[in-house]
Order: sequence, then structure tokens, then C-alpha cells
Amino acid sequence: MSTATNVILPGYPTPSSQVHSPTYPAAPHAQEYRLAHNSRLNPNRSPREFVKQTRNGGVSLRLAGQGDQLTLPVYGYGASVEGTLDIHKRDGITSVEVQIEGTLMMEEAAEGGAASCKLFLNKTVLWVKDRIYEAPCPRSLPFSLPLPTTFSDGGKTYPLPPSHESHLSGLPGFRARIKYSISAIAVKPNIIPHAVKSSLLGGGDWAISTPFEYLPRTRPSSQLPPPLVPGQWGIIETSQWKVFPTLIHANQGGHDIMVKLYLPASRTFCMHEPIPFHIMFSSSAMSLAAFMPLGPVVTSSLKTRHTKIHLLRQTTVDIRNALILGTRTDIWRVDCIGEGAFRHAGDGAHWVAFSGDIYISPDIKVGAVKAGGFSIKDCVVLTVTPPDLSKSPFKELRLTVPVRLATDPYPSGFSGQAGPPSISSSDEFGATPELSYDS
Repeated sequence: MSTATNVILPGYPTPSSQVHSPTYPAAPHAQEYRLAHNSRLNPNRSPREFVKQTRNGGVSLRLAGQGDQLTLPVYGYGASVEGTLDIHKRDGITSVEVQIEGTLMMEEAAEGGAASCKLFLNKTVLWVKDRIYEAPCPRSLPFSLPLPTTFSDGGKTYPLPPSHESHLSGLPGFRARIKYSISAIAVKPNIIPHAVKSSLLGGGDWAISTPFEYLPRTRPSSQLPPPLVPGQWGIIETSQWKVFPTLIHANQGGHDIMVKLYLPASRTFCMHEPIPFHIMFSSSAMSLAAFMPLGPVVTSSLKTRHTKIHLLRQTTVDIRNALILGTRTDIWRVDCIGEGAFRHAGDGAHWVAFSGDIYISPDIKVGAVKAGGFSIKDCVVLTVTPPDLSKSPFKELRLTVPVRLATDPYPSGFSGQAGPPSISSSDEFGATPELSYDS
């Protein structure tokens, strides 16, 4: 006779309401990159679209791959403008084409001059009426137009610039705009020969267009180097940091001050991260003691600072590209887009060193631009300004170092080729901008 035995299985703890599985967004964040994508994982999900319709609802322009709550379509580096053109009123249409274009427009307020530059034009014919079979225009016409990554100007090739607008008020002044758009047009011949095209007669071409934003992402080609450290004789230099030496000249026969500004060798930085720097001043002990009242201040409470380091942006418009009495006709503005903070790093008998970071304004969205007569250049500028030059033991100093800004940081711990294109340190920085300053 067998006897049944009740076996009690071990219980499993009830998950706490505070424990959740991680959630992952459909699109990568700014510091993330999509390595692979399988659209079949959710075949029933409709892609997000940006839709533009004509006033009478006869045509709809649908642009695929757009995020939620966008006022304008946005495309990045090497992207294709893809979508469909839905035509609800097809009678009489003989051909349909779509095009994307980029244009630079500049205007001077002083001389009243204006100029425009076509960055690119890419068009394609979506449909042409067959005269033999007389088939009507399809209700939906798909299209895909690739955006170029470069454009040519004056025999040189430049990266396609991002959408941007800048202006300088007053006289002289300027307004510059880099804009992109997509448009479609359908040709409808008149019902009545030689009559003026009119929607009342049922004929006339129609067109639909919308601007879009081109915002290419870029990143530095290398990560930021480890900080420099001071030794017995000053800062210990490494190949990962580039030194920019200069002199603060002394008045009244004193000893000059040797200044060394250190920046990461690539000089390319993410616009959302601080720019690190090091500075060393070296001279005789007496000259250093006389200079220290003019030197960097490590506290933020003092309003008067004689030594400053900034990130400045020069925006230039040159419509005529000419010289008048040896002077260029370009107009520019200079804006401070970042300010540095100092930290004491070390000192010795004949030197004193500081380190710090330049914090960039969150309003900055684009980096350097060169398109026709329009350009944007960024520079780190170190200044030493005595309060009274006639009584100061030292003259003033202004050291300008060109740099570049990228939209994204260098991907930490990742060495592949995915993600936005990098800005190489071997790229030419061009001439140092001729910066002007308010007194």
C-alpha cells in the first residue's frame, strides 16, 4: 500500500513594487549610437511622419523618419529625404517632380548689397504621363533624395553647412541665413488654350514645399587627454597637449613674464562639455611677485579680473570680397560664447601654474561654418589687461588660439566607426580671426 506524501515546493519572493526592468527609448540619446536596427521587430508600427498639406487638401507631402512634436523636419549628416507625395486631385496632371535644395542668403545693411549662393540642388521626376496608355497619375508617389555631405565654392570643397541664421544690428550690419527646403510640383496644362492658368478653370500647376533643418552631428577624433601635472620645474609637458608660448613684456626695465597656454592637441571639443586648459607663468621671483596682482583669480567673488580666458566666436559676412584702399569689405561680429574658471595648480621659486575649464554657453548649436562669403570661427583668447597701463609694471597681453567645436562628445570606451563623423586634428584651422574688442 502506497502512501501519498505532500511535498511543499519553495516559494518565490513577490517582486517589490519599487523594482522595475530597465526601459530603453526607441531612438538613441545624444551620447548614444545605433549599431544595428531591425525594422521587422514591430512591423505593424507606423513610422513617424511630418505632413504638409496644400490649403485645399489636394496634395499631402509626407516625410518619414521624423520625431514627435517637431515644427520642421530635421535631417543629419549623409541622410536621405524620404517620403511620399499623396495626390488626391489627379485630373489633368502630366508630370510630377520633387527637389531638395540648400541656399545661403546674405544681406548688408550699410551698403544695401545682397548675395545668394546655391549650395546644392537635387531633383528627380516622380512620374510622367504616358501618351499611349493614358494612365492617370498614381495616388501615391514615393521618393528618396540623398543629401550631399559637401559643396563646392571657388574650386574648393567644404562640408555642407548646418541650418543657421545670424545678424548684426546697426550700421554697418548684416543678415545671413543658411536654409534648406523640399518642394514638389505637378504640371497641369490649361483646359482652354492660351488662357491664364487659374484654379477656377480647373487647370494650372500646383506646388507644395516646406523648409527643413539640416543639423549634422560631429565628434572629436580623440578623447580628452589626462590633465597635466606640475613637477619641480613647472608643468610636465606631454605630446597630448599643445603649448602656445608668448611673453608679457615688462615696463621700466623689468623682467618679462613667459606665458605658456596648454590646450589638448586636437583643439576640437564637444560644445556640451567644458574645455580644459593649463597656464604657466615663469620669470624671476621679483617679476612674478609684481605680476600676481594681475594674475588669475581662483575665487568667483571678485568682480575685477585682470587675467581672463574666454571662448570667442567671430561671424563674418563678405558679399563683395574686395579690397578698398587696402581694407577688406567684410563685416563681422564677435560674441563671447564661453568663460573660463581658474584653479591654482602649483608653484615654485620661478613659476606658478593654473588649470581650469572653459564653460560653453548652452545656446551654441553649431560649430565652424564656411560657405561662400559667410563664415563662423571659434577661438580661445587669453587676455591680461592692467587697470592703468601708464602705471602698470607690465604691458597688456592677448593670445588667440583657433579651436573647433563638435556637436557630440567622443564616445567613451568605443573605438568603432559608428556614430557621427569625427573632426580630425589634421584638418586645417585656417587663419586666426582678426578679433575686435570693446574697450
